[in-house]
Amino acid sequence: MPRLIAYGKSDLGLRRSNNEDTFLVRTELGLSILADGMGGAAAGELASQIFVDTGLEIFTGAHARTEQQGLELLHKCYKLANERILRHVIENPRHEGMGCTAELLLFVDEKFVLGHVGDSRTYLYRNGQLRQLTKDHSLVQDQLDKGLITPAQARKHRLRNVILRAVGTQETLVVDFIRGKASPGDIFLLCSDGLTDMIDDRAILEVLSLPATIPEKTEALIRSAIAAGGYDNVTVILTEVIG
Repeated sequence: MPRLIAYGKSDLGLRRSNNEDTFLVRTELGLSILADGMGGAAAGELASQIFVDTGLEIFTGAHARTEQQGLELLHKCYKLANERILRHVIENPRHEGMGCTAELLLFVDEKFVLGHVGDSRTYLYRNGQLRQLTKDHSLVQDQLDKGLITPAQARKHRLRNVILRAVGTQETLVVDFIRGKASPGDIFLLCSDGLTDMIDDRAILEVLSLPATIPEKTEALIRSAIAAGGYDNVTVILTEVIG
């Protein structure tokens, strides 16, 4: 596993009364997790906490030494968290509709493996360029893919927060798994939509290009989202590959 520097922070934002985002950073495990809850009435934050707790349980108890082992653990985490949230809803019907988005980034050997469900995102900043690794599982993204709306319309769409895939909402969960090489100097950004709904990729790139520390860049991204309106909870995790 490469040496990592990582930092995460979550902010309530300016419009919400509770924070449904949950995150975890454990560099000794090569692990970062971010989940954004949905469902309201405290159920959303419970769903995101269930996912993060499940991830910590699995990756603390089993150390992945190969990329394939890492992928198997990611599969296990998403499957178990999905089952736990569904079981909670059966036992607590008032929480029906709860679920969460989920980003899980794991470094194994000199590689990374990434799991993605929902409209939280993971980006890779490498050699001065920013690339979105994930694709939103959202109604707006679906309309973009079909050419029904433009990117500019998507940013202002009234249904931009409608997601088509989430952990804990259906018995069968389809997860996007992404893998690749992790190189020294790479910076991975995990974020909830509270960031990307407020600022665009160009603004994110400007912050990541600054001559600043990983904590300073994380704080700067959150400040930018708050300054742009802070309509939602905003959570950011940055992980830099040192060597």
